[in-house]
Amino acid sequence: MQNAYASREGYLDKAGFDLSGTRSVIGNVQKVVACARLLGITVVWFQNGWDPEGIEAGGPGSPNYWKSNALRLMRERPALEGTLLAKGGWDYALVPEMQPAPGDLLIQKPRYGGFNGTPLEMMLRARGIRDLLFCGVATNVCVESTLREAFHREFWPVLVEDACWQGGPRHVHDATVFNVRTFFGWVTTTAALSDLAAA
Repeated sequence: MQNAYASREGYLDKAGFDLSGTRSVIGNVQKVVACARLLGITVVWFQNGWDPEGIEAGGPGSPNYWKSNALRLMRERPALEGTLLAKGGWDYALVPEMQPAPGDLLIQKPRYGGFNGTPLEMMLRARGIRDLLFCGVATNVCVESTLREAFHREFWPVLVEDACWQGGPRHVHDATVFNVRTFFGWVTTTAALSDLAAA
């Protein structure tokens, strides 16, 4: 839920992606977080990005260098160099509505998946956590990458489908929902979580 992915003038917006649904998703993520707090569920926030010099992003020998749209955009538009997904910058920051509270986990990740190059798995296992709710932007990239990694590490992933927004056309969100429901986990809604929290 970084400015890069969910805010106007963020990286996805600058790259030409449709952000028309991100405001409603921010509201739904707020509901998910509120439900989690009521139910005593640990909240984990991710920040995807690199040092401003881009060393952590990988150089030309890294697939990330070639496939990251943020890195490509900065190469094409030199005025943006060191600004997109750069640690410490506005683009890297969580949107104002999404601020960690005491007891939350904040994990910086250098790639799409939340387990890759991070202490996430250790932090979850140390707390005895096996069931994971997923929400955020982008459904088909960071959310799906982390969810699939969780499934392969024997966690139980649940996608909150209306608390996610895709990077790209809507059918890629729908494809992720189908993949999760059919192959990689379970799917729920903010309303179902709200009902659970109210019970």
